[in-house]
Amino acid sequence: MKPVASTSEQILDVAQSLIVAGGYNGFSYADIADAIGIRKASIHHHFPTKAELVSALVDRYRQQTELGLKSLQAQSASPADQLQSYVDFWKACIGNASLPFCVCAMLAGEMPMLPDEVASRVRGHFHHLAEWLTSVLQAGAKQHLFRLDKRPEQEAQMLMASVHGAMLSARAFDDPGLFAAIVEPQIARLRAPVR
Repeated sequence: MKPVASTSEQILDVAQSLIVAGGYNGFSYADIADAIGIRKASIHHHFPTKAELVSALVDRYRQQTELGLKSLQAQSASPADQLQSYVDFWKACIGNASLPFCVCAMLAGEMPMLPDEVASRVRGHFHHLAEWLTSVLQAGAKQHLFRLDKRPEQEAQMLMASVHGAMLSARAFDDPGLFAAIVEPQIARLRAPVR
């Protein structure tokens, strides 16, 4: 039997689904209160402001992401397998609408309108992800598993932009297959034999 989530976790879960559905400005405390069946005052008790709520959500999301990336490293010695697992995770999320969409990708589209404390956390998420991708690409290049045409940092940024852009394109066109059509050629290019 699954343990019952605390009220604050329930609030964060609902806020995450609302952000994924409509962005930072697409929900209110009333929406969360209705979804959980609590009063808005209860939400304010846990998270006095919306910025604090979304900051806590991004912090939780970053922790989950960092644990997931560490798990990939622990499970697979091969940088190529780590990269493929990362891409496969997002491919599954796009293909199955019940799985989570990247909340930081949604928030990044609203950066100019986000409170500073939220925007800095979203930036931090992408900095960490870029560092992880860079390390995977560097390790793969050293093992002759990847052919990098640019510096590892640039390749990581290009790949990250492709993955997140592909998520948004697949969503915009309501075509989950678009994700693979955009990202798989990038992976194939990286995995091409070293010249």
